[in-house]
Amino acid sequence: MTTGLKTTAISDSKLLFEKSKSGKEGIFLPSRKFQDDFSRLIPADFQRKDHGDLPEITEPELVRHFVNLSKKNFSVDTHFYPLGSCTMKYNPKIHEDVASLDGFAWLNPSQTEDQVQGILQIFHELSRALCELTGMDEFTLQPAAGAHGELCGMMLTRAYHHSRGEGKRHQVLVPDSSHGTNPASAAQYGYEVVQIPSDARGRVDLKALEDAMSDRVACLMLTNPNTLGLFENDILKIREIVHRKGALLYYDGANLNALLGAVRPGDMGFDIVHLNLHKTFTTPHGGGGPGAGPVGVKKILAPFLPAPLVVKQGSRYGFDYHRPKSIGKVRSFFGNAGILLRAYVYIRMLGLEGLKRVSHDAVLSANYLRKKLSTAFLNPHNEFCMHEFVLSASNLESQNIHAGDIGKRLLDYGIHAPTVHFPLVVKEALMIEPTETESKETLDAFVEVMLKILKEAQETPELVRKAPHTMPIGRPDEVQAARKPILSFRDLKRDTQASPL
Repeated sequence: MTTGLKTTAISDSKLLFEKSKSGKEGIFLPSRKFQDDFSRLIPADFQRKDHGDLPEITEPELVRHFVNLSKKNFSVDTHFYPLGSCTMKYNPKIHEDVASLDGFAWLNPSQTEDQVQGILQIFHELSRALCELTGMDEFTLQPAAGAHGELCGMMLTRAYHHSRGEGKRHQVLVPDSSHGTNPASAAQYGYEVVQIPSDARGRVDLKALEDAMSDRVACLMLTNPNTLGLFENDILKIREIVHRKGALLYYDGANLNALLGAVRPGDMGFDIVHLNLHKTFTTPHGGGGPGAGPVGVKKILAPFLPAPLVVKQGSRYGFDYHRPKSIGKVRSFFGNAGILLRAYVYIRMLGLEGLKRVSHDAVLSANYLRKKLSTAFLNPHNEFCMHEFVLSASNLESQNIHAGDIGKRLLDYGIHAPTVHFPLVVKEALMIEPTETESKETLDAFVEVMLKILKEAQETPELVRKAPHTMPIGRPDEVQAARKPILSFRDLKRDTQASPL
């Protein structure tokens, strides 16, 4: 729920969202006196003096509320989700079965090493597997998301250069087609961000890169394949240009799903890699839940990794805290164990050949859709792509139709929108990634819907401009939604009192 709604679908927000009424009950606590048992354990300053401001609602109403909300969601379990760059692939349910086993579900991060040998073994084996798959020498599993991994990578970059007496390296280079988190992470850690333009082929402009390189550059952050879905086939020249000046080459692993088991970033010359386990290794993605963004490095950077690392000594596993050059912890405890466990299960189930087939099928699916759609929509780089490709809706500007309108109309047909208006190097971009987990029937249905929406845009453009027509919320004011999100029933009361719908 967001502020600034521009829709007639919701006429009475209080009726739909404010269900609390004094005197309703949905839970009954045991009758024993918690006060006698626990008050002595809780510092007086932390003990509540009055009742909490909580909703009062019956259990059936509460269940219906959340079940009905869930039916309004688009997810990989309910709809086709061709969200370019984000790799919204199916999450196998066996992951949930394994993660819910008592031996994993009831672990506590404060337990001693002797009591958690099983999960430590999984952490160690996962780290080694990620090293094999990426060509790195060591991994940390601590970072809690891809962008968090990027920040960790920036910390490692600075620690490395400072150890060599090269603190003057204060610039980070990013291509103009990079993920927005790349420049954000570099700037967040105090680096000056320098943008490198793309050439006519949609790849890094080598001359511009040469001109930008100096002894002030700390690293180049690069995604390969890039956000146009194109492989940077000059990667070895890029490596030479960067390393010749003493800078590091950083790999944004968002698009590793295109290369898994086929080619390794470490073999291309990358020094640091972050991986989005939700994108490549089928762990849950989005919804505000836990994530994981492991970071791998070459040997020259291994001493700076966050402590501790899991090490194997004989048949026993333990934490190595003795890392004098470490950048320190980047999050509490060791990492999001349940997410890491799911990725481990995926890797062990498929093996190297299975993972290679994943990438093969992802590339096949993307090129199948590209060939089907590029004759109807504009494609500024209509060549063999990797796991995703970018169309343009700029040929519909005469009908005042934009990429976002097409995305909204797709919702009416039960398909989540592709990424729209990104990457910025393509005007009215529609960034499509089908992943390897969708059937040919699903892909054909998507093509049929896209062509139908194109026809609607040409013949009845108002239908597309005002989409979606079937959603409970149509077109929120996205600026207001970002600046004043409604995250609880208290926020809703505040918002409706301030500016009623």
